Amino acid sequence: MPEPVDPQEYARMRAIATELWPLADHLEGFWGVEIGAAGPFVMMSPAGRHESIVYRVVRQLEDQIPRTHPDTDVIAQSGAEIEDPSIGRMRRPDAVVVPLRVLDESEGTVDAGAILAVVEVVSKNNPDNDYIDKVADYPAMGIPHYLLVDPRKGLVFTYEAILPGPDGPRYDRVRDYVFGDTVPFGPWRIDTSAFRRYGS
Repeated sequence: MPEPVDPQEYARMRAIATELWPLADHLEGFWGVEIGAAGPFVMMSPAGRHESIVYRVVRQLEDQIPRTHPDTDVIAQSGAEIEDPSIGRMRRPDAVVVPLRVLDESEGTVDAGAILAVVEVVSKNNPDNDYIDKVADYPAMGIPHYLLVDPRKGLVFTYEAILPGPDGPRYDRVRDYVFGDTVPFGPWRIDTSAFRRYGS
């Protein structure tokens, strides 16, 4: 569980992250800036099968949201940077479910408290970021649903039901699935039959 962060310390980390954004924009490939337990860092977003899975999840969510959230402006999209200064975290999930008005009102990062769900697809090189760090960060940010897809192993995990714990908020319900399953994720269903594993 992330510890509360002194506002001045977070302001210092946020200033560093702001300085890193232009650097990330000029690197080859698609890079983003996050603030984790060790502070700000620049991280490359994988392409290929990683992005094809993100695309498929977003499309499926977008198809279902009009039924699960009628009369709202909720959307699924990739690329939003979400932030919770109280715990000193800024993350860039592979995809989020969020009200469109929240994006309209944002000049940069999005308040993590407005996020309904996050999706992460594990990269080949840094799985601990998704399996350990974000499993702690997302419930601490108050995000009720976390979908974790691992193309290295052909596995999918859902994390839901935030409970208070001695070390802070945590997900109480974790379910695991394999590629090919239709995965219940919050009020949605994600068909993973077209997901492909990474090559060796």
